[in-house]
Amino acid sequence: MRATGVTARGIVTPVFQQGDDLVAAVTKSVCDAAAAERFELHDRDIVAVTEAVVGRTQGNYATCEQIAADIRAKLGEGPIGIVFPIFSRNRFSILLRAMTMASPEGVVIQLSYPSDEVGNALVSWDMLDEKGVNPYSDSFDYAGFRRVFGMNTVHPFTGMDYIEFYRTCAPKVEVVFSNDPAYILQYTKKVIACDIHTRARTKRILRAKGAQVIGMDDIMTASVDGSGFNPQYGILGSNKATEDKVKLFPRDCDAFVRKLQQALLDATGKHMEVMVYGDGCFKDPVGGIWELADPVVSPAYTDGLVGTPNELKMKYFADNDLKELSGDALAQAMREKIRQKDSNLKGQMASQGTTPRRYTDLLGSLCDLTSGSGDRGTPVVLIQGYFTNFATD
Repeated sequence: MRATGVTARGIVTPVFQQGDDLVAAVTKSVCDAAAAERFELHDRDIVAVTEAVVGRTQGNYATCEQIAADIRAKLGEGPIGIVFPIFSRNRFSILLRAMTMASPEGVVIQLSYPSDEVGNALVSWDMLDEKGVNPYSDSFDYAGFRRVFGMNTVHPFTGMDYIEFYRTCAPKVEVVFSNDPAYILQYTKKVIACDIHTRARTKRILRAKGAQVIGMDDIMTASVDGSGFNPQYGILGSNKATEDKVKLFPRDCDAFVRKLQQALLDATGKHMEVMVYGDGCFKDPVGGIWELADPVVSPAYTDGLVGTPNELKMKYFADNDLKELSGDALAQAMREKIRQKDSNLKGQMASQGTTPRRYTDLLGSLCDLTSGSGDRGTPVVLIQGYFTNFATD
């Protein structure tokens, strides 16, 4: 009888660089780990690879000058408005440098408040209440914002004041504050919508007001002077690589996951599922930061990872239908309930309280937490037992 359920292992791999054969290396790393630590591999195990090493081995990079050239080609000359960027040195500061290079006439950065899209706060909601500020209607220039809220806008985790960091990163940068996308049109009609998950709405509102607008997903959708590119996401999901270059979100991921799935089958005889994962899509309860600065959790995955869980709420039955039972009798009755469950429990009381999220979004959170974002050296995660339940032999 099984004694464990889901297990997730970070798989130690080589340090990957541009041009490495990622499929071969991941396959070898998984097989070597299983042999060294004496665990078995099974059908429906999941091998997840972080997007960072996929993009790096692809050589999917772009320089600031290449990004600036693409922006100039799409927006032309004149001052540029930059709407709703997130507050991040790794994610956005180098992109801001490229945007300022594209517009020698100057840029106006419109920050949302009290926080950015993913929860990095400038001020607290309590402070808004204290100052009598309505974030849905009130807008500020730099001087007006400082007059109301003062200078204490340091990020609690990074120690950065992103207002001053963005404001002083290049010449001719002006910072304003508003949650109305159209506020930027007081300064310029040429706009880059820099939000991630709300970008379609922002672009729609601005275009309806007559703006010439592109999103970050419209920049670097094709190669510029030999650069990398991403036809679907552009510079969304990019990360700082050097002081003058970003690694873009990986492309052609569908082909990669299928090739890796086949390589694992050839090496092990097991039909495993494969996915590429980025940010895990969870929220920090202390800082209020929503961990999803990538455009999606998983840009590609094999067919067995399509769908959402279909689970009974065991404690509901333990407290209701099966409340008179205990011990082995309760366990056997619970297993029988699970075996007989409907193929689609959506809307039924039996599933109330279970997690109605896609497999890949749930798995992405598990992978991101397992692999970490620093020096663990495990950019591959092996998940076993994910599709088992209490009734599985």
